[in-house]
Amino acid sequence: MKSYRKELWFDVTQRRQLINITPEVQSCLAESGVQEGLALINAMHISASVFINDDESGLHHDFEVWLEKLAPEKPHSQYHHNGYEDNADAHLKRTIMGREVVVAVSNGQLDFGPWEQIFYGEFDGMRRKRVLVKIIGD
Repeated sequence: MKSYRKELWFDVTQRRQLINITPEVQSCLAESGVQEGLALINAMHISASVFINDDESGLHHDFEVWLEKLAPEKPHSQYHHNGYEDNADAHLKRTIMGREVVVAVSNGQLDFGPWEQIFYGEFDGMRRKRVLVKIIGD
């Protein structure tokens, strides 16, 4: 069995941003040489998420509106966590959207359903962030 690990780094230019990382993960899979197995993709930051969904701008806007209703950024004073930091909302948003995804690898390809893409969701950006890709299989 093969094991592959790579960190993907992103310069996140906004506080909240969704980045389609599917092409980068597909490149990792090609580098790994794995034909049959599993790919784990997880956020390496407690204020970020990795999830699978459709790459459609209206849906991305809906995520932003929905998450902001559930865990509004402001006022910062509404959160006990906010003292030294102002990112309690980002921690809550990450919990809602999830930490990681696992995708089956079949015939050397990510085994997706229709329209599925992998996204890195950042909820406390404005700096360099990373995602771990771990691929195992034959």
